Amino acid sequence: MKLADFDFDLPEDLIALRPARPRDSARLLHVAADGALADRGVLDLPALLNPGDLLVFNDTRVIPAALAGVRPARPVGGGGDSTVEINLHKRAGEAAWLAFARPAKRLREGDEIRFDGGLAATVTDKREGGEIALSFDRSGVDLDRAIVAAGAPPLPPYIASKRAPDETDLADYQTIYADPEKAGSVAAPTAGLHFTDRLFAALDDRGVKRARVTLHVGAGTFLPVKTEDVSEHRMHAEWYEIGADAAAAINETRAAGGRIIPVGTTSLRTLESAADADGTVRAEARDTDIFITPGYRFRVVDALLTNFHLPKSTLFMLVSALAGLETMQRAYAHAIAEKYRFFSYGDACFIERAG
Repeated sequence: MKLADFDFDLPEDLIALRPARPRDSARLLHVAADGALADRGVLDLPALLNPGDLLVFNDTRVIPAALAGVRPARPVGGGGDSTVEINLHKRAGEAAWLAFARPAKRLREGDEIRFDGGLAATVTDKREGGEIALSFDRSGVDLDRAIVAAGAPPLPPYIASKRAPDETDLADYQTIYADPEKAGSVAAPTAGLHFTDRLFAALDDRGVKRARVTLHVGAGTFLPVKTEDVSEHRMHAEWYEIGADAAAAINETRAAGGRIIPVGTTSLRTLESAADADGTVRAEARDTDIFITPGYRFRVVDALLTNFHLPKSTLFMLVSALAGLETMQRAYAHAIAEKYRFFSYGDACFIERAG
């Protein structure tokens, strides 16, 4: 398939810069298995689910992965200090991270970058697309604490280019069920941002079950596809974990005829990465670079709760694989006409797998 197949025009004013308040007051577009569309609200979700269905949540916690640094003047070659923006995207060791730098052209291997609070790192490798490898001057928990002190919420570029992150984003860009012991994401699993205690209570009353998995979301998930032939695109790997209890709940639900419904594309990618050919989900922890496009045969997932995604993105390709490209093109055209709010802080879709 060609990249142009997944393009669409989005008015700038439909990009949400702040979430709905309260969280569960966002709108919800229901895309049925037969392609029918219905305008709903997030609080209508329980009515769209059946008793015995299982929602699967990604309980990762977002870290303040956006760092502003200074590269001191080099002793040889002249020039003064240079400011650089660093967005961490994947941990590579106790003291090491992979990151995207802007502007990357200001950096060379061996350069030191200094951050607030005395934190410092050395560039150990430069890669394509502005990616660099960093070795920090501390490790483990000490590094984690220093990043929290020096960093800011890693808002996506389409928000950060329009306003600076602030204290409100520290809470807004975090699900209410994020596990403090599962810190490691550099982007939020944004479908989960809509959930509140009120919504969870309604789901419980409906008899909908829940399970948790973990996938540490990396910025690579959101990088633009630059190859016109979609099959040539390569995803950055992300780490996930499915515990024994979650795997058992998923497999038991499928055996009982309940639907498996991930909350967000990260949960979906986790489930499909850990599934055997017959749909049995394994308890495991490893990296995945799964890339789901139309033609993919889903092994586990029956439906998906997700936000609206960027044109020509891997995530729009994923939802097109689930519901069909023509259906999702029509759904997004409807959402634009009805002025749904798009992207991370925007409204949601409940998409049933095409029959």
